[in-house]
Amino acid sequence: MKKLGLTTWILIALVAGSAVGAYLGGHLGVTPPDFLPKASSLEWMSKTFIRLIKMLVSPIIFSTLVVGLAGAGDKHIGRLLLKALSWFWLATAVAIVIGLGVANTLKPGLGAVGGTGSFPTPASKPFYEQVVPTSLIDAMANNAILQLVFFSVLFAMALVAIGDKGKPVLAVLQGVAEAMFKLTEYVMRFAPLGVFAAMVVAVGTQGPGVMVQLGKLVLALYVALLLFVAALLVAMKLLTGIRIGLVLRELREPLLLAFSTTSSESALPKAIATMERLGVPPHIVGFVLPAGYSFNLDGSTLYLALASLFIAQATGKYLSPGTQLEMMLTLLVASKGVAAVPRASLVVLASTCATYGLKVEWIATILGVDAVMDMARTMVNVLGNCMASIVVGKWERVIPQDAPLYTGQLPSASAPATDA
Repeated sequence: MKKLGLTTWILIALVAGSAVGAYLGGHLGVTPPDFLPKASSLEWMSKTFIRLIKMLVSPIIFSTLVVGLAGAGDKHIGRLLLKALSWFWLATAVAIVIGLGVANTLKPGLGAVGGTGSFPTPASKPFYEQVVPTSLIDAMANNAILQLVFFSVLFAMALVAIGDKGKPVLAVLQGVAEAMFKLTEYVMRFAPLGVFAAMVVAVGTQGPGVMVQLGKLVLALYVALLLFVAALLVAMKLLTGIRIGLVLRELREPLLLAFSTTSSESALPKAIATMERLGVPPHIVGFVLPAGYSFNLDGSTLYLALASLFIAQATGKYLSPGTQLEMMLTLLVASKGVAAVPRASLVVLASTCATYGLKVEWIATILGVDAVMDMARTMVNVLGNCMASIVVGKWERVIPQDAPLYTGQLPSASAPATDA
């Protein structure tokens, strides 16, 4: 009998957690006995799993990024940054166009339920505070990915500049990176428990009705994201010639994690390891994926465009094509580098509403189904960043022709990743 893999267990946990949550929440027409725990009582389990994942993020980003960039040499760092940012801007622009197009076609805001309550706009930060850390320790403590990327790039350049004196430091960081990936394997064994608890809490406290409430908005978002993913995969096939089916199969675990936990951070360690196993050099993966978490949030950016028009339609606010184009350019800039702000998408959405005279209070209504939408947009964020690493690797001509993503022949699980 074939042993069930991690992906299968996560899927089982997803379904079982939804069913148990519906029962404990009394959403199946049956009141559970008093001696059974409340659905919300399992929240500690899902939060603990997310904390385990988050503790891995900073050391993995710092070690892999410094080792990768220092190995590439200082003359390549600037070129990598330029190529990565070029793709990020292009991908997010396409995401915004698709989001606005679907919103104008399906008009999900017409006839929507009235908004209630108020939404306190989170305080934003000046851009330099999001990029430049006060200290490496502070950036690591807060998992400020953009600040970690900034420091890691400068540190890698410094190591290259001092020559042989920096090699012992690189050797230590290489060991740290390998140890962190092994630790990731240990943590991932608890993924089914974390996913199960997360689904019990979500369905048990909000009820299956969360999938119906504001259903037109949810449907519109999923349609838009599917169109974007289809366009992205077609572009990937034409630009790189990779085996799309193989890449998606290998990415199923990090994508499923991102979907079920609504946390890009939970998928980052596994996504990095998967892309390296597929043949993308570590210095490309270690740079593009962390940078993409701040500059290439395709799913979140698409959601911002769609949600902004939803609020406009729901409140009878007409936005001309010219105004929508202006909004598109605003979102294109505003969505960059805000990952360090808690609930970054809501920060940008609130500021966009204020800029174009839309009612910020309507964000409170959207929050009713935000968890359902966050699942899909987080998964697309992770997929977009993984695809970006392939594009940049292709442009750099550092992905070998015999890489698994071209040949379909995967290395053994124990085979170490090699740089090109």
